[in-house]
Amino acid sequence: MFDFLQMTLSGREPQEHSGSNFNLRWRWLAQGVLELEPLHGYWKSVVLSAGIHGNETAPIELLAALVSDLLHGKRRLQVRLLVIFGNPAAMVNGERYNQIDLNRLFSGRYAQFPACAETARAEQLEQLVRDFYDQSNESERLHFDLHTAIRESHHQRFGLLPYIDNGVYGRPLYSRRMLDWLHHSGIEALVINQAPSGTFSYFTSQHCQADSCTLELGKAQPFGQNDLNQFALINQGLISLITGINMLPHAAEPIKVYRVTQELKKISEQFQLNFPESVKNFTRFSAGDLLARDGEISYQVQQSEEWVLFPNASVRPGLRAGLMLVQVPTDSLFG
Repeated sequence: MFDFLQMTLSGREPQEHSGSNFNLRWRWLAQGVLELEPLHGYWKSVVLSAGIHGNETAPIELLAALVSDLLHGKRRLQVRLLVIFGNPAAMVNGERYNQIDLNRLFSGRYAQFPACAETARAEQLEQLVRDFYDQSNESERLHFDLHTAIRESHHQRFGLLPYIDNGVYGRPLYSRRMLDWLHHSGIEALVINQAPSGTFSYFTSQHCQADSCTLELGKAQPFGQNDLNQFALINQGLISLITGINMLPHAAEPIKVYRVTQELKKISEQFQLNFPESVKNFTRFSAGDLLARDGEISYQVQQSEEWVLFPNASVRPGLRAGLMLVQVPTDSLFG
């Protein structure tokens, strides 16, 4: 049986593009894209993606091990599954991306940039995911896009929920079943996005009507240097999700919920953060604190308390250099 991760990194194709074992049939759809379907029926369609940023390796290794267990018959698949390693070229180079951040290019935004490998990959992945969901009839659709953060964080494992227009498609904002799974899989905090974006999870939520979430699962390390024991809870959650065997412990601490209140946008090369680059995600600031300057533009804390997420002054002009958050009640997840 082939090694899905090594085949992805090498750029080779399997000798056969489809096959089966006693439990499932599989189809190789493209480099880094594998579809697996149980032989005896299924109850939901699940997309698991990692490597959208090529240097975020721990989730890639988790999914690779999961696929290996399924292909070798060590675990029984109970859902229809699409596994995606998003940016193989960046994975090989150990880079976040090669030319353009792939996670800014979905929902057709790839058309706004000069053509390159990443714009082509975003277009390809959109079509493959649409086809995957369209080929099944059951109502429950899930997508978890697995990442690791560049910097340390006060919440080691957190999720980013895509923006959903209140009441769109006649459904609640976010699925209670998905949120329960996130909570019991060790996710400590959730961030509600307040605007459409070019992320993979926003695409699957908005255009495929999937319950989607981007998961940040610790700090980025090179291949082979990850302590996968730190990812035990999310790994148990993924196994439970695809096998239907509940392996999840009771979650002791309530999950914290934040929503985006403002974006720190880099307009020019004059942009400077007013705090050290080493500051952790979810560091708290108080009303009136100066966060950043960009020429004559200044960004300050607007609420009584705000928390910073993904500060990065080195992004290109025109891109987001950080997000500011406020803490909100858990009920905010449901409308």
